Amino acid sequence: MTSKKEISLTDISKYIKDGDQVLVGGFGLSGCPLTIVDEIAKTDVKDLTIVSNNLGEPQKGLGKLLVNGQIKKAIGSYFTTHRGAVNAWNEGWLEIELLPQGTMAEGIRAAGAGIPAFYTPTGAGTKLSENKEVREFDGKEYVLEKSIPGDVALIRAHKADEYGNLVYRKTQENFNTAMAMAGKIVIAEVDEIVPTGELKPEEIKTQHLFVDYLVKTRYEVEGGTFVERTK
Repeated sequence: MTSKKEISLTDISKYIKDGDQVLVGGFGLSGCPLTIVDEIAKTDVKDLTIVSNNLGEPQKGLGKLLVNGQIKKAIGSYFTTHRGAVNAWNEGWLEIELLPQGTMAEGIRAAGAGIPAFYTPTGAGTKLSENKEVREFDGKEYVLEKSIPGDVALIRAHKADEYGNLVYRKTQENFNTAMAMAGKIVIAEVDEIVPTGELKPEEIKTQHLFVDYLVKTRYEVEGGTFVERTK
């Protein structure tokens, strides 16, 4: 099944430019659009700001972009799954902005809702609040955090219909639904595209108006490991 929104992998490079802020779904490798990331790694796009929970693993997911030197800044909450990220920061060529996981999620959600900033108690009184506005409400300190929009959002879902409505498989959803609302351009990687009407309305988590383009994944899970399909 094809869709008017389906594009070829080689078309992805048309939508990502040097210096873009790119939202990338995933918790570990689960929910990460691995096929799209692989395609970006083949291009010469550079100076990207990547907003993601982590930077993948060595030679897997966003780890490929890191090794290529395509990432200038990473915004997220857990980068130690890839020692290369720590080494790059120590060497001074990768900028890292650490955010508590809930703060990052809310920042992305706020961007999708058109909210420019919000106050949160998380991080108040710690190094994470340095150089940020802190205000007191009802005797408690709150940190002002900006919303986190994306020039492009790269997300991963299980199925799409021809219009681009998306359903997710279990924890694959993670940050993807919020990122779909916060990106100016949204590209979704899916296992399959089904006819319109086949998806149950109650299982659709991302509506088609948030999805600009679709690509089919090259990956499947075997024994708990993501492997590239041979066919």
